Amino acid sequence: MHDTGKVLLGLAVFAGVVTGPVWYGLGHGRGAPPELAKPVEGTRCVEPTPIMRAQHMEILNRWRDAVVRRGETVYVAGDGQRYRISLTGTCLRCHVEPAKFCIKCHEYAGVQAFCWDCHQEKRRVVTAARGGMGGQP
Repeated sequence: MHDTGKVLLGLAVFAGVVTGPVWYGLGHGRGAPPELAKPVEGTRCVEPTPIMRAQHMEILNRWRDAVVRRGETVYVAGDGQRYRISLTGTCLRCHVEPAKFCIKCHEYAGVQAFCWDCHQEKRRVVTAARGGMGGQP
């Protein structure tokens, strides 16, 4: 048993490499999720909150494909309610401060939101001044 030291050293290195990401995550954790701005009082989202938290990006991607590729403009929610497909006219009518809601959460999660490449704040303000792009058709 002259190799006991080498075996133990090898096991320690292996354990360090395997559990390293866990220790790194614990030491550099992001803490509690950020406090987000609440939506406009008296409004309801197109889907229940748990679904929106887990699947909002999938829903927005389906909306984009429906409008851009198929010309569809109406979303039928799980409860049968109908909404106009519009990030600025539906989502941002309730979540009026993207910096305190969308952007804050995306920064916490380390996710790049590319919505603002097309949906610019200036356009949203002009659209709202003209009477909006309406919630329900």
